[in-house]
Amino acid sequence: RVLILGSMPGLASLAAAQYYAHPRNAFWPIMGELLGIAPDLDYPARVAALRRAGVALWDVLHSCRRAGSLDSAIEDDSLVPNDLAGFLATHPAIGHIFFNGAKAESCFRRHIRLPDTQQPIALTRLPSTSPAHAGCSFAEKLAAWQVVRAA
Repeated sequence: RVLILGSMPGLASLAAAQYYAHPRNAFWPIMGELLGIAPDLDYPARVAALRRAGVALWDVLHSCRRAGSLDSAIEDDSLVPNDLAGFLATHPAIGHIFFNGAKAESCFRRHIRLPDTQQPIALTRLPSTSPAHAGCSFAEKLAAWQVVRAA
């Protein structure tokens, strides 16, 4: 029912082969608060709990070039988007896409074209859970992310 899209995994996530693996990323603590998923569960158990809650995770980008992990370092001429139109066509129950930060939303809007026959899908940008988005406190991020529970 819900798809949460990041832009591209950071170095810690790529190294661990896990979404939101950086120890200071607020994603898993927020999911813990919203959906009752204990952040200290092992990764496969957290992903299974998301699936049971009707939440899928993916990224807008399949690949890109960047130095480090910051979205601001992504080189625009290197973007290769994922096949989100194909994914959504095979998962018609998804009715809401949430973007984990501004870069995910801007890449989606610039590079993804949904088929005209696709059911209407709500699109909502949320504050990034990244520790680099330090201008927003955990409490502020959690308050904004409450909409995921209601979707």
